[in-house]
This record gives sequence, structure tokens and C-alpha cells, in this order.
Amino acid sequence: MNKRIQHIFLIGLLFSSTAVFSQIKDETLILDRKREPEVKKIEKKKTSIEAEKNYPPEEKSANPPAYNITNVPASSDFKTSLIQGEDISPKFEAENQNNYFQLGMGNYGKILADGLISTTLENDMEVGADVHFLSTNGLKKVYDWNSKQSSANVGAFLNSYGELGKFSVNADYGLNDYNYYGIYALTPASSNVDLRQKTNRFKVNGYYDFYSNEILNDVRLKSSFLSDHFGAKESQAEVLVNLSKHGVEFPSFDDVRFNADFGIKLETVKSDFDLLEKNSSQFLNATLAPKMTFFKGDSYLMIGSDFSFLNAKNSNVLLGDQVKNNKTYWFPKAEVQFAAADEFKFYGGITGGLHLNSYADLLEQNPYLVSDQELRATETKYKFYFGLRGDIDQQIKYDFSAGFGKMNDILFFKANDLFNYDVDYNRPAYDFANTFSSVYDNGTVSEAKASIQYFPLANLSLDAEVNFEKYNLDNNDNIYYKPLIKASLGGKYSMLDKKLNLGAKAIFGSDQTTNSFELNNDGINPNSYISTQNINNKVGGFADLNLSAEYKVHKNFSIFALGNNLLNTQYQTYKGYKVLGAQIVGGVKISF
Repeated sequence: MNKRIQHIFLIGLLFSSTAVFSQIKDETLILDRKREPEVKKIEKKKTSIEAEKNYPPEEKSANPPAYNITNVPASSDFKTSLIQGEDISPKFEAENQNNYFQLGMGNYGKILADGLISTTLENDMEVGADVHFLSTNGLKKVYDWNSKQSSANVGAFLNSYGELGKFSVNADYGLNDYNYYGIYALTPASSNVDLRQKTNRFKVNGYYDFYSNEILNDVRLKSSFLSDHFGAKESQAEVLVNLSKHGVEFPSFDDVRFNADFGIKLETVKSDFDLLEKNSSQFLNATLAPKMTFFKGDSYLMIGSDFSFLNAKNSNVLLGDQVKNNKTYWFPKAEVQFAAADEFKFYGGITGGLHLNSYADLLEQNPYLVSDQELRATETKYKFYFGLRGDIDQQIKYDFSAGFGKMNDILFFKANDLFNYDVDYNRPAYDFANTFSSVYDNGTVSEAKASIQYFPLANLSLDAEVNFEKYNLDNNDNIYYKPLIKASLGGKYSMLDKKLNLGAKAIFGSDQTTNSFELNNDGINPNSYISTQNINNKVGGFADLNLSAEYKVHKNFSIFALGNNLLNTQYQTYKGYKVLGAQIVGGVKISF
């Protein structure tokens, strides 16, 4: 009886705690599976970390990278730059969970299919494939025109564990088929208006990690090819080589160790657009990153630099302009951590770098871009930061930090006006004041972050995170579509001997500023529109609540339910783009 009361109390605690953030924000399906080492801002509880078979050896066991494939199922409806889909579905730890297929259906005509199959061959070689599909009929009762969307991804991968290192390669194809449905300034003449946009992206990645950190540490290769419905084409490639010498001891200081690293990165992006001004850009960036790190226990001092050599070429076919630029950058890199105890680790540093903005990256943030973008590289000249992190009795892990930085060509998005002001014009999908374009400005950013994980019980984990970002721009009063405050609160709880797993995630964001347009007929010429721009329009804040449950009926069979936007609020992500209301998806999973 006491156990039952305890279970009910914990479920109530988990769900009621997330309900604090309850104005709802939509999430998205992430179709990428992470197959590269990823460092979490806060490590998981040590007892919950899964060890990967045959890896790593003793040389890297102190700080093992995570290579496991992360399954990220459907969370909600349309894509948004603010929330990159949270994986709130519970996970079973059984070995046969590596191979599964799940199928679900829900309201709004939602269909979900998700699966993974892998097998280990001789010589510890693992091969596998995965598939994802999500579709929805959209907001038929809100819009007279088409707002349906579907996303699909098919991938294959190979992992090989050798005597010297681990080799991984993966290839996948992603399709996103959707509509520019966010029309707010005028009404289409027909409900059958064509608003379709479609993107195709093919990626191939390779990675080799040497077990010992002797000279050649690891090598990464990345490539990507993207095209869309309007003739845009983009190719990306990146090669990264890490050279290192780790674990050097000083004879005079037995407890001091020294690591030396030297990173070499070569990356290129080529983008060509076939609409409107027909922008074209090409970037070639080479970066050298030397670094020295001194360790004493959990305390350390890292000193390094980034030297970047950028060759950029931008052209505009309509205007006949072409701009070439060759520039060399230097960025400081340093960090120090003083570990007074496991519970209190003080740290601070300075960083900087160059980021090449691509059309593919921009679409991940905002899929409603017009297929003609000006692309630039964003430069973080410097960013100072300091913070405190720690681990209290393996029950509470936290990280508090604050920073200030100077940036050039900060990227954000603005709403587009009409491209043609004729009233009776047969408009293409992107010409209803329903798309966005990239904008750049120089300025400073002040930020503060706090994240915490709490493990009160072996089968219960809670986490919370808050981010504050304040931009001061040189030429704009406000930065668009970047909220001042973002926060999240979540938890996972398992019961009935792990047969029933529950998950919850609440996400909050403050108001966002944007520009918008009001269209009226010209009194003198009734066949033309007059456009008025509002540069300080607001898109309201949000709080997004999501719940999930999965019950394991049999070791190879389980049922699940996902609930998104449970307060049924049709708020907007970008101007004009309302999201689906409350969504419930139920389905079955077969594991083998």
C-alpha cells in the first residue's frame, strides 16, 4: 500500500511541476540521429551511464565520449527555431531495444513511423539502418488553404571497432514537404492556392577516433547536399583533424599533467539561388587551433587560439554585383577551472570564432525562408564568461554561468513584404508576405545560463534550465525572433519494475519582437497594394507542456502515448504561423 501511495505521489509531483509552464509552445520532429561524440553541459548520473561494449580502453576511460545512437521521435507539429524537438519519450534499457519499429496515429491526421535495425558482424563491425516519418493534415479549421506537412528520413550507418580505434560512417536522406501557410496580411483569391515548399538533403559523415591520444587523435569528414522546390542548390564539406599529445608528466610536479592539441579544419559552403535577386555565395575557411592544457586533479588551465583564413565570394545576378573578400582572423581561447571540491568548481574564460552560415542551417532554425538568401559568416570577436558548477553527492548536478561578447554579422530573421504589389497578380507560394529573410547586424550580447539535474530516487530524474540573452545592435533597436528568456523543466520516472516509463517536458519563452506588414488597396490605383511596415510587432511568449507514457506489455512489445500542446493554445512561432492545438498520439512498438 505504501508503495502505491509513493508512486501516485511521485507521478503527481512530476506532472504538476511541469504544469507551472503552461501557455504551450510547439516542438518539432528532429530527423537527425546523432552519431558523433557529444558532450553534455551537465553529465548524467554516473550510475546511469551506459558503457559501450569494447570501447573505450583505459587511455580514454576517464572521459568517454558517447557514441550511442539517439532516437528522437516526434514531439509536435511544425518546425520552429526556438525549440528543436525534445525527446521526452521514455527509454527501456534492454539490449534488444537497439532494434525496434514503432507506429503511431493521432488527431490532426498525424501519422508517425519510426524504426531502427542493426546487427554486429564479425570483427566487431556493426551495420544498421533507420527510418522516420511524420505527417499531419495541418490546421484545416483555421486556414482555408493548405497547411499540411510531412517529414521523412532514411539513413544507414556502419561502426567498426578495431585495435587502434573506432571508425564510424553514416549516410542519410531527409525530405521536408510543407506549405508557406502563414498568410496574415491578405486573403488568397482561391483556397487551392499553391503554397508548397520542399527541401531535400543528403548527408555523408565519417569519423575515426584513435584510442590513444598519441599525435593523431581523431579525423572527421562531413558533407551535405541540399536542394529545394524553387531551384536552390547548396553543397557543404568539412574536414577536421585533431593532433594531440596527452598525459605528459612533469618530473618536478608529480600531480601536474599536460595536454597539447592542434586542430586543423577546412570547410567550404557553396550556395546558389534561382529566385528574385538570385544570390550566390561561396566560402572557404581554414582554421588552425593550437591549445595547451595543464591539469592538477580536477583543476586545469587551458590556453589556446584560433587562426582563421576566410575566402568569401558573394554575387547578386539581378544587380550584377560581385564582392570578393579575403580576411585573416585571430580569436583568443582560454579557460581556467579551480576545483575547491566536487561540489564547487569555479571556472571562467574567453572564446571566439567564425561560423559559416548556410541555407541548410538557416532552414533548421526557420523553414519558412524565401528561397533567396544573403549568406555571411558570423564572427564572435570575443566572449568572456565565468561560472560555477558541481556535483553534490551524485544527486544534484548544476552549472551556473554568465557572459558578455562582441559579435559581427549576428544572424536573425525579418518578415518579408510582398515582392509584387499587383492586386490580381497570380502569386507564387512565397509572395503573400509569408516568408522571411536573413538579416545581419553588429553588436554585443549579454547572457546568463543556469541548469540543474536532480536525482532524488534511482528511478526518478528531474532537470531544469534557464537561458537569458540580451542583444544590443548597432543598427537595429531590437533583434527579431530571439526571446529574452528561455526555460525548460522536465522529468522522467519509471515504475512497476521499469515496465511503465513516464516523461514530461515543459518549455517557456518570453515575447519576441518582429516586423510585420499591413496591406491596403491604393485609392488612386485600385489594382495595386500599399504596404505599411510595423517594425516593433510582437509575437507572444509561450509555455509548452508535453507528456509521454510507455508500458512494456512484453519484452518485445510495448504501447505508448504522446501528448503535445496539451493546453490547446494555437500560438505563433513566426508571424502568421499558428501551431497545432492539443495533440495526442498513440501507438505500438515492437522490439527485437
